[in-house]
Formats: sequence, structure tokens, C-alpha cells
Amino acid sequence: MLTIHGCKGCGSTVVEAVCELLGEKYNRIEVNYDKPSPERDALKALNPLVQVPTVVTEDGTVITESVAIILWLLERHPGSDLAPPPGDPLRPVFLRKLVFFPSAIYPMYTVGDFPARWVKDEAAQAELKEATVQRTLSCWGTIEASLGEGPFFLGQKMTVLDVYAAVISRWRPGRERIRAVAPKAVAAAERAEKHPVVAAVFARNFSE
Repeated sequence: MLTIHGCKGCGSTVVEAVCELLGEKYNRIEVNYDKPSPERDALKALNPLVQVPTVVTEDGTVITESVAIILWLLERHPGSDLAPPPGDPLRPVFLRKLVFFPSAIYPMYTVGDFPARWVKDEAAQAELKEATVQRTLSCWGTIEASLGEGPFFLGQKMTVLDVYAAVISRWRPGRERIRAVAPKAVAAAERAEKHPVVAAVFARNFSE
């Protein structure tokens, strides 16, 4: 059984959802990576950057980075309809969009959530945070421009792209501002969020 080190509403949510959709069994350890705790110490021993999600496999192998974890899970469950298989014409499209999330959008939270790490002046911090918001919206606009007419990111079937989008579209600056620049992308994310398996994971992670 896998062990997922995560925190509510964080990037670990998408890994949990993919595990549930694939029928992958896991234990979950809640970690507040901002405050000292035994759980944080255990996470740091596995991942010096103290980032979630961090997954430990049955043989003790540590996997970090959400896309790496997702691709590994898909390889572990060949034949899943959560991604186009190798050789499918949509496979390169899928990989490009999947990697775009953590390469283009995710860094905006690394910077914008902790602006004091990067600049000391409070006015500069506010300016930096707003710049990350604008960059995030620009990236969502890029995603929107690449989508077809199907109800999901790749057409008629829900894939992990839609689940990933459902998670990160809940983050700053929020769904409504993202919807203004990427209505089809947000609609696909909301459809994925209504899937009963995904909905149960989201209820645990985004409840007050």
C-alpha cells in the first residue's frame, strides 16, 4: 500500500483523486509543512524541500512531483481511460497539457504564496503577488486557447487533466476570475469535480 504525505486542498489532492479513480490503495498522512511537527520532520527526511505530495511505495521508494507520481500511477494501471495510451495521437497533447500545470502555473503559488521569501519591501511583496495572479490568468488563457469543443480537456472523456484543473482552479485567484479568461477549462474542471469518486476526495480536502 502506498503512503501519501499531503495536506488538505494542496497538490496532494489530485494524487489522492487519481489513486481513488484507479482503485489504488493508500494511507494518507496529513502534514502542515509550515509548522514544526513530527509529521513535518518525517516528510523532510523523505523530501528535503518539505513539499507535498510525497509518495512512498511499498518497497520504500520515494516519489515526489505531482506529474511524476501521476504518470507512475498510470503506468501501474495500464489500460486506464484516465489518459491516452502511448501511441495514441492524443498522447503528446495530453503530456504537454499535463506538464504545463506544474511548469507554468504551479510556480506562481511557490512565489505568490510566500512573497516575503523573494522581496523584503511590503509594497514590492504586494506587487509581486499580483504579478503572479496575472501570470496565472495568462496561463489559463493559454490553456483555453488550446481546447476543442468537447466537454473535457481532451474531448469526450474525463482524464487526469480535468481532475488536475479542478484542483488548481480552486486556488488563487479563484474560479470566477479564472472563468473570465478560461470558461471552457473551468467548465471541464467542474464536470470532473462532479464525478462521484472525485467529489468524495474533494469533500475531504476542501471542506471547511
